[in-house]
Amino acid sequence: MKIIERYIATELLMPFTVVVTILAVLYSSFISASLLSGAVTESLGIAATLKLILLKTTIALDVLMSISLYVAVVMGLSRMNKDQEISVLRSAGVSDHRITFVVLVVAIPIGIVSGVLSIFIRPWAYEESYTLNAQAEAELNTDRFQAGRFYGSERKGRVVYIQTKDASGKQMENVFHYTNKNGVSEIILAKEARQQELAAGQRPQIHLTDGFIYRLMHSGAKDTVAQFEKLVYFTDSGNVQNFRRRAAPIGVLMQSDKPRDIAELQWRFSRPIATVLLALIAVPFSRSPPRKDKGERTIFAAALVFAIYYILSGLAQTWVEQGTIGRVPGVWWLYILMFVAALASLSSAFRQKRVVRR
Repeated sequence: MKIIERYIATELLMPFTVVVTILAVLYSSFISASLLSGAVTESLGIAATLKLILLKTTIALDVLMSISLYVAVVMGLSRMNKDQEISVLRSAGVSDHRITFVVLVVAIPIGIVSGVLSIFIRPWAYEESYTLNAQAEAELNTDRFQAGRFYGSERKGRVVYIQTKDASGKQMENVFHYTNKNGVSEIILAKEARQQELAAGQRPQIHLTDGFIYRLMHSGAKDTVAQFEKLVYFTDSGNVQNFRRRAAPIGVLMQSDKPRDIAELQWRFSRPIATVLLALIAVPFSRSPPRKDKGERTIFAAALVFAIYYILSGLAQTWVEQGTIGRVPGVWWLYILMFVAALASLSSAFRQKRVVRR
C-alpha cells in the first residue's frame, strides 16, 4: 500500500477504533446497569456477572463494528474534505475511485472480522450466556431450598415452600408455590414434585403431580381453580427458544426449514455484507464542497440513512421469521437495494466531479 493509501486508511481506522471502543463501553455499562437493577449478582456472584457482561458485549460486537465503520468513514473523509486534504489529493492525481478503493481495503477486513464474530463467536457467546442466565433466573432451583422453610422474592412476588425432600434433593413432597404478577395471584399446590435432570438442549423444569392451581383475579374478574395430575413447570424465562436458536451451529440452521432458523442463518451471513455496503454508502456524505459548511446537514443525513437501514433490517428479518417472505429472497432484498443505492450514489458523485472539472 502506497503512502497516500496508508494515510487515508489511518484516517479511517483511528475514528473507527475510537467509536467502536466508546460504543462497546457504553453497551457494557448499559448491560451492567440492567443486571445490577435485576439483582443478578445476588444469584451469580461478581465473577460470573462480569463474565455475562463480557459475553453480552461480544454478542453485540459484530453490529457495533458495522456502526463504527459507517461513522468512521463519514467522520474521517468529512474531516479530510473540510481541511481541503481531499482537494489537494485530487490535484495530485488521486481520483475518487482510488479513495473509494481505500475505503474498501479498510472495510473488507473489518467485514470479515464481523462475519467471524457473527457466524462463529456469537453463537458460542449465546450458549455461554444462556447457561449463566438460566442460573440467574432459576429461582425454583430446588437445590437452593431446604425443607420446612419459606423462600420469597419480593422483587418477583414469589413465595415457595417445600415440606419434605429426599436425600438427593430432587424429589419433594407437599409443595406450595405463590406468584403475584400483573394484578393476578397464582397458587400452586402439589403433593409431589421432582426436578428433572436436563438433557442437552432441554429447558430447566420441575414436574409436579396431583395438585391444584388457584388463579385469583384482583381486578374483579372471576377466580379460577384447576386440578392436575401432572404439570411441567419451566423455571427459566420464556425467551429460551430464541437463545437456543441464536446459539445453534451453522450446520443445524442450514438443515432447518423453520422460518426463524432461516432468518437467523441469513442474518449471520449478512453481517460482513452489511459492513462493507454501509461503508460504501457513507462515502458520498463527505463529498460536499469544502468551503460550504454542511457539517450538521451531513451528520443528520448520514444518521437518517442509517436509521432507515436499521428499520428495514429489522423488518426484513421479522418478515422471514414470520414466514411472510420465504428463504428466497429472504433478507437479501435489502442488501441488493443497498448495493444499488451505494452504486448509484457513488456514480452520481463521480459524474458531478467530472462536470466540475470541465
